[in-house]
Amino acid sequence: MGLLPVMWVLWGVSLVLTAGVSIYAARLGRNEESQIFLADSSSQVKSEQEEIATRISRIQPLKHAVLAAAGLMTLLILAYYVLDVVRQFSK
Repeated sequence: MGLLPVMWVLWGVSLVLTAGVSIYAARLGRNEESQIFLADSSSQVKSEQEEIATRISRIQPLKHAVLAAAGLMTLLILAYYVLDVVRQFSK
């Protein structure tokens, strides 16, 4: 198997991972309130919101890493094709 099919497979996997992590993060944040005005009696809602915020903050580094991997694979594939075109025209 050549280099190009491996690059395309890695690119596809990185895109699937990016989509999966993004969907997961969106589902986590679906119930998060950006601003909450709570009375002292509603500590359960406050603790739920803090738990959601904690989960989202834990997933953010993974989300950024997977997005960076997808971007890097995209750049590598583009560079491969640009170099291929340059090589063909230089002959």
